[in-house]
Amino acid sequence: MNLIYDILGIPFGFVLRLIYNLVGHYGISIILFTFLCRMLMLPTTISQQKGMAKTYRLQPKLRKIREKYGNDQRKIQEETQALYQREGYNPMNSGCAPLLIQMPIIFGLIAVIYRPLTYALGIAEADVTSLTNALKENLPDLVANVKNTRIYELLVIQNIDKLGGVTNVSQSVMTQIKNFNFSMFGMELGVVPSFKSFDKYWIIPVLSGLSALASGIFTTIKQRQQNPDMGKNPMMGCMALGMPLFSFYFTFQFPIGIGIYWIASNIFAFVQQVIISYTHSPQKMIARSMVEETIERRSRENFRKKINQNMKNQ
Repeated sequence: MNLIYDILGIPFGFVLRLIYNLVGHYGISIILFTFLCRMLMLPTTISQQKGMAKTYRLQPKLRKIREKYGNDQRKIQEETQALYQREGYNPMNSGCAPLLIQMPIIFGLIAVIYRPLTYALGIAEADVTSLTNALKENLPDLVANVKNTRIYELLVIQNIDKLGGVTNVSQSVMTQIKNFNFSMFGMELGVVPSFKSFDKYWIIPVLSGLSALASGIFTTIKQRQQNPDMGKNPMMGCMALGMPLFSFYFTFQFPIGIGIYWIASNIFAFVQQVIISYTHSPQKMIARSMVEETIERRSRENFRKKINQNMKNQ
């Protein structure tokens, strides 16, 4: 896992460092980085919307298959797969793709959040090692209580004033670290919220869950409007509540910098869904698809007519 963090941390650290140099605030840099990632994922989101439109269009045919074969699940599955193959439809493409794409982003951000000296500020490895060793030697009680060794760089930032005279790191590097804005709304981005301690850091998991809930409710309402049968599917309710609960729990496992990314991602995703639901509504997508298929069918018919006509002329 550390290898994955190291590999992904380099490019993500480079991008975040560019943004940070422009805005001078690390928390805002994470939000802008999230916006950039969401813009890059926009084609995938539109593709997912097209897949949902095709799902709605196939519902009458799927209902006929279920009515025709009753309780014969094997035959229903065979006919359903045959229908998907004829229509060129893959149900997997309309569900998990955006979430899967986010996973490398999350891993990269975890690396950057845990190791901001290395990835965000670009401080030389020798200097980071010197600062970490100084931390262990001069603040042993602090380090002794640390279970996760990945947070050493975070501890260096938080205790940089105590390490000034006990390390051979240059003054310019020390100044760079002291000026590094690693907080947002009065909260240190490297702190991990705790279930056992109810404090101001709980706001991050709560906002993460609420933002995911808003997105889930909007998606469920839109899907049920297009396909009333969705209301009979208990999985819809599980997904609408499951993702917010996952978001709430997830942000207790990592520094709040990751939680800020998760909240921003949920909010940007919600805004995208609202806009795309109107610009690429299922009705518009289905109508456009029918027009395209009609044009394609007529083109094939005209092509066959020309071939037949040429054969007759010969």
